[in-house]
Amino acid sequence: MTKDMNTTPSRGPTDHNVRDQVVEAATEHFSHFGYEKTTVSDLAKAIGFSKAYIYKFFDSKQAIGEVICANRLAMIMDIVNAAIADAPTASEKIRRLLKTLTEAGSDLFFCDRKLYDIAAVAARDNWPSVMAYKQHLRQLIETILVEGRQAGEFERKTPLDEAAHAIYLVMLPYISPVELQYNLETAPTAAVLLASLILRSLSP
Repeated sequence: MTKDMNTTPSRGPTDHNVRDQVVEAATEHFSHFGYEKTTVSDLAKAIGFSKAYIYKFFDSKQAIGEVICANRLAMIMDIVNAAIADAPTASEKIRRLLKTLTEAGSDLFFCDRKLYDIAAVAARDNWPSVMAYKQHLRQLIETILVEGRQAGEFERKTPLDEAAHAIYLVMLPYISPVELQYNLETAPTAAVLLASLILRSLSP
């Protein structure tokens, strides 16, 4: 008996590799044809797997879209976090937050229009990845508000959750894919003006 006899031989790609292949093929197809025009059968043909095999890893086309959407949203949050990391004040973080979010959304719209469609569908249908992203943004806003209040930059009378939610709603037309597509021309100016308006409302 050799030491290798009890080792199960590898049979084909690992589950992780298959999932990556499906997501990669889906990203390419969605980029060219759009999310809603692409079927799981299309993806199966592109990868060379059967549709049934793909369903072993993703229970629906939306589940594949969820991964792509979550990846894109994570990229946006990485860009936002990097932009505000070295901001010297909470006020500057507010300015950079709104500016970066509008720029990232606009870049996705112009550079990858079909993938932007996934984000729009996800926002419209309240996919879990989008809900988590929204929650993360509201928590980030709250964190910035707390920092500003502790530094004496912002007023403290308004309940924290109310102030954070109001700021989020003011920003929404320029950070939601569903709404941003109708506000692209005004987004750069809005990012500056709305940040100034928000900061004036937060003055102690």
